[in-house]
Amino acid sequence: MGAWPVRWAGAATAAYGVGILVRPALMARPCGLDDEDGSVPAATALLIRVGARDLASGLAMLAAKEGSALRAATVCRVASDLGDAVLFGTQLPDPAARRKAAAVAGGWGALCAVAGLVSRSVRK
Repeated sequence: MGAWPVRWAGAATAAYGVGILVRPALMARPCGLDDEDGSVPAATALLIRVGARDLASGLAMLAAKEGSALRAATVCRVASDLGDAVLFGTQLPDPAARRKAAAVAGGWGALCAVAGLVSRSVRK
């Protein structure tokens, strides 16, 4: 199997990065970090926009040459998602949000890891 699973995961990751840059509520609400009126506090929106790394890592997965560069981009994405899963799963204020956010972040990490494992282009 070629690089398409990693490229697809990269495109989805980049799209999510753009989404949370434009609308931080896409991440704040499921994490329970929005206000009662549904707005996102400015400080929270600023920190969520660190999600620019999702855009960057997704683009790297799309653009990296096959082989070690593509493998490195994929490993960085997986490490970021697994780090998010640990942080969200232990640090969010609401227990239900912790479980949900950790599962989503861990799921993205697993998806990207599997994409890397099945892509012959990453294993070169």
